[in-house]
Amino acid sequence: MKKVLVALLVMMIPLGLFGCSNQGVEVKSSDEVGKNAVTAVVVGFGQKLQKVSLLASSKDLKKSMEENYGSYVTSELLAEFLSNPDNAPGRLTPSPWPDRIEITSAEKTSEGLYKVAGTIIEVTSAGQDTANAAAKRPITLEVKNTDGKWLISSVVMGDYQTGGAILYRNSDYGFVFILPESWKGYTIVSEGWEGRSLEGSTSGQITETGPKLRIRHPDWTKENPMEDIPIMVFTQAQWDKVQQEKISLGAAPIGPTELGKNSTYVFALPARYNFDSLTGYKEVEQILEENPLKPFDLQ
Repeated sequence: MKKVLVALLVMMIPLGLFGCSNQGVEVKSSDEVGKNAVTAVVVGFGQKLQKVSLLASSKDLKKSMEENYGSYVTSELLAEFLSNPDNAPGRLTPSPWPDRIEITSAEKTSEGLYKVAGTIIEVTSAGQDTANAAAKRPITLEVKNTDGKWLISSVVMGDYQTGGAILYRNSDYGFVFILPESWKGYTIVSEGWEGRSLEGSTSGQITETGPKLRIRHPDWTKENPMEDIPIMVFTQAQWDKVQQEKISLGAAPIGPTELGKNSTYVFALPARYNFDSLTGYKEVEQILEENPLKPFDLQ
């Protein structure tokens, strides 16, 4: 009898093990595992956007991107961001700032490659939920498996759906100018300024010159010109002469207004720049009230 019971127990053990082997265990496909890893990479990348200021100097921007984006993007994409920061995601203004990427879809397009669509949510301290987002911008990313690690290999950002800003970066003189979205498609007109001496034997003669840039609205035409945003560029020595009234820049009784400066140049708004009251001059005044020029040091 004992032998029979032992035999029965021995036969039941493997059956019990077999019957319980999958209880409480979720078996995931390799595609599902890959998709989860890809979305985690995109979410993590989105959380780093606010830490990368696109207004920083080239040296600081490189350091910031390497520290914050290096674990999420390929080296080739990082190089693209650095060569053209205007097309890179990151922080443009103190407020609002990019808080996260909300994913809407993630699709496997080929072995080891996913396409992820989402939205960059920009927020302010007043509201950080999606419904009250200060700005929303579509983003499409490609994420590929590189040597066993999922990395973002491509980023394409669309137009802002709400809010948003346009960035003009001048790497020759070292400043960034923030424009409203309505200025998308702006052009830059390069001119020059002349300064006439107000002292000694050179009085009345042109002794100083420098560049003047005009940011031109995309709707500007010869038939209907619109108000430009003019920016005069001075060396520090030239600006000192302006301040000391050693040179004159025109007939206006007042001099230009400083917009900002870096260690090499001073940027200024010409006096009476909007005396003609062209179409859009009030909008230009509103833009300038927001202190849109952000200088950075040249490397």
